[in-house]
Amino acid sequence: MIQQRLEASGDGLCDRTAHLSRRTLLGAGVGGLLMSALASRLAWADEKGLHDPGKPRNVILLWLEGGPSQLETFDPHPGGRIGGDVKAIPTSAKGVEISDLLPQTAEQMHLTSLVRSVTSKEGDHQRALYNVKTGFRPDPTLKHPSIGAVLCHVDDRGADIPRNVSIVPGNSPGRGGYLGAKFDAFKVNDPAGRVSDVKRPVADPRYDQRLEDLWKLESEFRRGRLKNLDLDRTLHETATKSALTMMSSDQLDAFDVSQESKATLDAFGDSRFGRGCLAASRLIEEVTLSGWDSHVTNHSLQSSACETLDPALASLLKRLDEREMLDSTLLICGGEFGRTPTLNPAEGRDHWPHGFSTLLAGCGIRRGAVYGATAADPKLDSDRPLDDVSDVTTVADIHATALSVLGVDHDFEEDTPIGRPLKRSEGTPITAIMA
Repeated sequence: MIQQRLEASGDGLCDRTAHLSRRTLLGAGVGGLLMSALASRLAWADEKGLHDPGKPRNVILLWLEGGPSQLETFDPHPGGRIGGDVKAIPTSAKGVEISDLLPQTAEQMHLTSLVRSVTSKEGDHQRALYNVKTGFRPDPTLKHPSIGAVLCHVDDRGADIPRNVSIVPGNSPGRGGYLGAKFDAFKVNDPAGRVSDVKRPVADPRYDQRLEDLWKLESEFRRGRLKNLDLDRTLHETATKSALTMMSSDQLDAFDVSQESKATLDAFGDSRFGRGCLAASRLIEEVTLSGWDSHVTNHSLQSSACETLDPALASLLKRLDEREMLDSTLLICGGEFGRTPTLNPAEGRDHWPHGFSTLLAGCGIRRGAVYGATAADPKLDSDRPLDDVSDVTTVADIHATALSVLGVDHDFEEDTPIGRPLKRSEGTPITAIMA
């Protein structure tokens, strides 16, 4: 979503937002900023609501579309009336157990924090999806931006390729909301090869002629339309030039994992999701894994989804840690809600927003921690299901925590297009899992 930072070094301040080369996107970074520009940079950062303009703002969201069962993933309660068929296994984090469907992830849990008490008031897929990706409940008067859009807006400096990316995007990739469509996630399919539709379809002479004709049309289109506006180009021209820049950029190589070794590809799993996670370790983005909506045959569906998630998540955590990227990257893994403690007549679990799990790692998140808990023997007939959840956490709290560890002021008020000031998050950071 964003891979940018300012670093203080022995010979001055290094600006990694000025230009993002392919090496920058792969974690190496180049560029410079004169010390004389520091004051204006800090003023700009404060105006945008950054706690720390030198803090990295890199995010990977592993989106488990459909609602993963907390009981079959990160919050098992085996042996009781709600536990189902899973067992709990120890992990590399002292005292922390997760489902036996995630054995490889268990070996990397010392790198993560688990929040087991996430709650929301949305039990419908689309409304809950909107809630989790934006931190707000749906509002008919405006559309809220996803966290990726917020981060790109905070530091709106261009790269050759989009910085807010959704790979194998599923039904609802992150949107720019009231910040504008230019902050919508760039959608990419299986990164087994190069991005589609970016190669010139005709020979160079014909291609150049097409561009010349296009700019003639564009010139006629904008004539007379921008006289009373403080603009020097139309949105169409801006979008077209951005697309042309991307088509010729070697930064596109960051999407292509085909040159990775077979051992690396196998470690992430032979799946679109696995390859997406591998690409995410090179280019910060959102990766979607569907298949969690288990209203029938819950154990079979959750087991199948975990078979895909487990090697990809474990390998991603390991790779980020080994390459010393975890301290500069926030990883979030979760879905729109959990699943009911009880099985329905079809051996499935239904929607459950009253206590589910979200995994976070890196970038200011404590390692090996657990926050909140759900009851192993809940009062299933109670009309107050949150009584069975300790340290109740809201979706907004997750967003506030994420923004805070990323160095972004979660209380900062943005002006919407209708002049309505709106906080970036209505939640409270979970200080217990912040390093």
